[in-house]
Amino acid sequence: MRASTFLGDHTFEVREVPIPTPGPGVVLIRNAFCGVCGTDVHIFHGEPGSAEVHPPVVLGHEYSGIVEAVGEGVSALKPGDHVTVDPNIYCGQCEYCRNGKKQLCEHMEAIGVTRDGGFAEYSLVPASQAFLLEPRLPLEFGAMAEPVACCIHGIDRAQIDPGDTVCIVGGGAIGLIMVQLAKLSGAAKLILSEPNALRREAGLKLGADLALDPTAPDAPEQFAAFAGTGADVVIECAGNNQAVKSAFGYAKKGATLVLFSVPKVDAQFPVPLFDVYKKELTIKGSFVNPDTHARAVALLNAGLLDFGPIITHRFALDQLPEAIAMQMSSESIKVIVEA
Repeated sequence: MRASTFLGDHTFEVREVPIPTPGPGVVLIRNAFCGVCGTDVHIFHGEPGSAEVHPPVVLGHEYSGIVEAVGEGVSALKPGDHVTVDPNIYCGQCEYCRNGKKQLCEHMEAIGVTRDGGFAEYSLVPASQAFLLEPRLPLEFGAMAEPVACCIHGIDRAQIDPGDTVCIVGGGAIGLIMVQLAKLSGAAKLILSEPNALRREAGLKLGADLALDPTAPDAPEQFAAFAGTGADVVIECAGNNQAVKSAFGYAKKGATLVLFSVPKVDAQFPVPLFDVYKKELTIKGSFVNPDTHARAVALLNAGLLDFGPIITHRFALDQLPEAIAMQMSSESIKVIVEA
């Protein structure tokens, strides 16, 4: 089989390796599509992922495929099943796992980060990490289950109440998933703040009531005319200081801010402490997808999420550097790789 192996130092090498055999409790997946995540971009540039990366390794943790073979003891899956993969594997023994905070596991492993993942023709996955997809669901859409699961955790953290005014800052793939989830959660007014016209257009198609260019001179007036005193919930999905600054500006008194994006390791932002005090703001982070993958799959299988406007570019296994470059480009929203 062909596997695009990350060697470190901005280098991938497509290798011919034997198709592995699944052991007890493991399934062999014929990979179909794998999304390029912001985490893959960080790893490509030598920064950490959700867990420490030790090349050589096959990256790719947002993927779908078809079960090729099952190991001994696997009864819930069979060859031919369409599946998506929850990449995060928790130790179950550390302080955080034993206290209901497994996403903060001290010994977390992740398929496509610490173990070989989706940027190959086949992968081995513990059966517990594979979730059934409806055969009618496009496997491209199935590859989006992992980012959806992460977004669901962010939405849970945001605690949107029906009737809330919600502002999503950043209209990349994550922001556009958040737009849809916020609408499903009962947002009465939904604003997308995004400077890229392509992404604003996609946001309107996917449920945003207002798609605002924050760089426009009249942006504050547009926001105030629509949102009044501000947003009850602001979810920042862009990963830069200007986005974080605008998130504080969009928040009304008593608002909740979720800083969802993956920033650079050394990123810092001067918190407007008086705003936090005077507005009585709640600021939250959100990390990975604890126990939300099944809910993500349920939404996908029910056809409640649309990725047509989100998936903009497709690449082959031997084009991973180009795929990562495109994911970083303003021309794309979501880039996927076909195995």
